[in-house]
Amino acid sequence: MERGKAHLILIAGTLPAENLGLIHGKVVRAGDSLRVKDFTFPCGQGTGAMISSALAVTSALGLEPPHALLAGDIGRGQGTRLLYQYLVEEVKNLKPQILALHYCLPIVRLMQKLCEVLERCQPRPWLIADAGAMYAAKAAGVAPQFDVFTPDPSEMAFLADPEASHPAYVSRHLFNSGVQDVPDLAKKAYSHGGAARILLVKGAIDYLVTEGRVVARIEEPNVPELECIGGTGDTITGMVVALTGAGWEPAEAAFLSARINRLAGKMAGVTPATPVAKLIDHIPGSLKELAKKEVLSV
Repeated sequence: MERGKAHLILIAGTLPAENLGLIHGKVVRAGDSLRVKDFTFPCGQGTGAMISSALAVTSALGLEPPHALLAGDIGRGQGTRLLYQYLVEEVKNLKPQILALHYCLPIVRLMQKLCEVLERCQPRPWLIADAGAMYAAKAAGVAPQFDVFTPDPSEMAFLADPEASHPAYVSRHLFNSGVQDVPDLAKKAYSHGGAARILLVKGAIDYLVTEGRVVARIEEPNVPELECIGGTGDTITGMVVALTGAGWEPAEAAFLSARINRLAGKMAGVTPATPVAKLIDHIPGSLKELAKKEVLSV
């Protein structure tokens, strides 16, 4: 894709809202919240955090904002089914260049059906998944069809376990793995089809893995407090989505996103009590800082 040119980004995920049906549209920032059409939702929770960080990047780069496909789901699966069914029927018409899937329940058959449809799309969109969508892709046996997963080390243990259909059922010897075991876990996950082509494993050390091999470790700036803040994985994933939409290759977008997240944490002076929304507010400044260092051409 051409860098700097607008590409359609579609982020799909559920929100914990009982009475929210399906809603689809362009995302705008509304104070401390986000808005899609006439629906307003928090910018710092789950799928909202992922969308917010993607929007922060596209806004800073002067690009088209992402589109969101949302549905309410409080664990009964009705919103997840709405999302999958809509995508199965409409993704060929929507024609996103980047499709990111986030919080949803692991309904295996629907994930398989969506991937069957996506394989017939010309061109096929870049596919990025985190959280529940990543679990669903692995459980459905379609993980290799995805371009990027963004697990943390414990989720990496799930991807590496060929028998586990959910992170709750990871084998004990893998469950006890730590960040130092990420390279071996990534190799195992890739060997049995449990991994996307690219993994960005988020933690005290961020690992960039392509086709089962660690190609980069991101350790600086070291901001240990980021490990205590919920939602930092969502913010990284949102940036990977936006930078891929801006024309960077997915592996390059993942590498830059890990750096931007750490730099935003440093600039925000985060503590364990810092809300992730404050981190998101510093993403534009981090982009500019990397551009000054000629690491990022904005």
